Amino acid sequence: MSDHGAIPAHSAPPPRALPGSGDTKVHRLVALVLDKPGVLNRVSSLMRARNFNIDSLAVSHTDQEGLSRMTITLHGDDVAVEQAAKQLYRLIDVLKVQDVTAEPTVEHELALVKVRVGGANRAELLKLVELSKGRIVDLAAESAIVEVSGTEAEVDAFVALARTYGIKELVRTGAVVMTRGSGSIEEALKR
Repeated sequence: MSDHGAIPAHSAPPPRALPGSGDTKVHRLVALVLDKPGVLNRVSSLMRARNFNIDSLAVSHTDQEGLSRMTITLHGDDVAVEQAAKQLYRLIDVLKVQDVTAEPTVEHELALVKVRVGGANRAELLKLVELSKGRIVDLAAESAIVEVSGTEAEVDAFVALARTYGIKELVRTGAVVMTRGSGSIEEALKR
């Protein structure tokens, strides 16, 4: 059979690299928002719509009345997170957004860990808490509640060691971060 008159085969165009299809890493966004009902819902809905899973979200008041600060920890590539930050900034009630991932920061997280404890391992646990710079906030006959704080890695390390005793309950705040040096997101907002 001859190729004359045959319909030429078309191949699909090569796939294009889509924005946001790079390597994912942990990102930390800081957002200053008005302290109003519904703001948290709008922020989390935007992240969900952009297909981000929020690893942690810490929200608190600031020194300025009516202003709250959010620290959002999520996984994503640089382009996708940058686009999400720009979209966050467009939300009503969001006054300032900063991706502090690449900046030197002070990071802190708090955890309360209820650990199984008996007479035999009580002294061991107390030593572990002391080495972790934590403190016992409640002590019962068969358990202790330990407060530990530090970087996410430091809290992870304590939790891993506490698992050898048996964790009855665990709650973590998620990270809060602040950039090092004299710069301030709150002062930048006032300009």
